Amino acid sequence: MNAVSPPPLHIDEREGYVILTLDRPATRNPLSEAMLSALTECFTSLAKRNDIRAVILAANGPVFSAGHDLKEMTAHRADPDRGRAYFEDILNRCAAMMQMILKLPQPVIAAIEGVATAAGCQLVASCDLAVAGEHAKFSTPGVHIGLFCSTPMVALSRNLTRKHAMEMLLLGDMVSADEAMRFGLINRMVDAGSALAEAEVMARRIASKSPLTVSIGKRAFYEQADMNVADAYIHASRIMVENMLARDAEEGIGAFIEKREPHWTGQ
Repeated sequence: MNAVSPPPLHIDEREGYVILTLDRPATRNPLSEAMLSALTECFTSLAKRNDIRAVILAANGPVFSAGHDLKEMTAHRADPDRGRAYFEDILNRCAAMMQMILKLPQPVIAAIEGVATAAGCQLVASCDLAVAGEHAKFSTPGVHIGLFCSTPMVALSRNLTRKHAMEMLLLGDMVSADEAMRFGLINRMVDAGSALAEAEVMARRIASKSPLTVSIGKRAFYEQADMNVADAYIHASRIMVENMLARDAEEGIGAFIEKREPHWTGQ
């Protein structure tokens, strides 16, 4: 009888937030079929959870994620179509999972210790916030092996300046945590081993806010980012009017005026 493999993703629920830990350290936490399925299933479930107000994405081992499982992908070169159908499917599944992070009502915080490369770097860039230990490193090294990191490019180019994104993509060099913060890939650099603790501080602060307001704001942020300035202001104004009419905004403003703590209902 074959032994059942443990799940690739460890889920640890705390009060108001959840920690998702990539748990395949022996293989560098790849975004394999199993990992993509586990993340997709988890995000689908979390999107329906009103009690979870923030999500932390961490990893076991010295590598946050090395990206796609190249051995898993290369095995399909023996397929009649040389792997085309499989490559399209796995890349589409990965892209869908990355977009789920953007669409989640809860903010997602990456806590990185060690190395995040290729699609692993894409995963960091896709999160709403990112905290890294001082020894963390980042890279999109596909250019070294004849495979330009085109899908990671989508997330990088929407977080970094064009010049910094192109530098990472064209040179494929390892970028230090300090450089990653300067580039805009991460929000904060902390002492080695402290990334998760700092991410938890941020998660608890987010969890103390109105979940409705946070979800409205996150959705509006990404919607307006793809609009021209005039349309973005029109859209943001509409969103703000609807937000203003929400019970939580009424409660929050009232609490501010009355100098008391607000009581959020998520309505």
